[in-house]
Amino acid sequence: MQRCVAALAVVAFSCAAQAQEAKTVSAKSKDFTFKRVKVGGGGAGKRILVQIDPAEQKRLLAVNPAVPAPFPDGVKPVTAQPDGSIRPDGGDGATKKVASAAYDWYWDLMSPELAKSRSGRMESAINALHNGPDGRTVKAPRLSTMQDIADRYGAEILKATIGTRVSPALVLAVISIESAGKRQAVSHAGATGLMQLMPATAERFGVKDSTIASENIKGGVAYLDWLLNRFGRDPLMALAGYNAGEGAVEKNGGIPPYAETRDYVPKVIAAWSVARGLCLTQPQLVSDGCVFRTSVRATASASD
Repeated sequence: MQRCVAALAVVAFSCAAQAQEAKTVSAKSKDFTFKRVKVGGGGAGKRILVQIDPAEQKRLLAVNPAVPAPFPDGVKPVTAQPDGSIRPDGGDGATKKVASAAYDWYWDLMSPELAKSRSGRMESAINALHNGPDGRTVKAPRLSTMQDIADRYGAEILKATIGTRVSPALVLAVISIESAGKRQAVSHAGATGLMQLMPATAERFGVKDSTIASENIKGGVAYLDWLLNRFGRDPLMALAGYNAGEGAVEKNGGIPPYAETRDYVPKVIAAWSVARGLCLTQPQLVSDGCVFRTSVRATASASD
């Protein structure tokens, strides 16, 4: 009986001590405040060595795997491409290239939308060449380069444009940007000749040998004529189609968001502004005729 009473007394005392300790901790918690503690200087002193058990860490990670943070609304992940470009990922895994063209500003002045395209906006397109921010402009080919191409291939250009609604000046502009007048030019993608025809395009318009100037020009003119008709005589859409394909223009609802294409179109427009100056009567529309002036050097060569 005495042992039982003694045992009960010990238990009661232990419970009372735990209760008192809990009250003390609770009271201290209420008075607790955070205090900023600066990291000590570089002096040597005792340091705490924290050791991590690799096996235990692996077990904990297996039980509680890391969960990637979700992207905020409206923000999509991006994928870095081998060429250095960045493409935002779509929900279906598809990617869309973001334009990083040198002349992106040009498309703030000229609408790239197919719905807003129209014929007869070549003058506006030319004016926009010189209205970039901070005085920026679109660089045009050298007049001497354009004259050399006109002297060498002017007759073939005039023949190819007969019966079409394509100005010889536009053809000259395209040749200057596509190949700089190099008849044997071949791109890494397989485009060949003065007007850089892809094999499928050459076959489509009856070109058997793209390295023959007359055939290449005839096929390129036929394609330009077709594109102008396809896109309601809008020169910007037609040129974008020549560079990227008509399917890309239609799929994107206008000028595709490709850096190459968004630079290509204003470059050809700039070349057009030079090319039409080589005509005896300057064309205003991409369907206007043109007879090229003959340079003194070409005249001298013909008389020899």
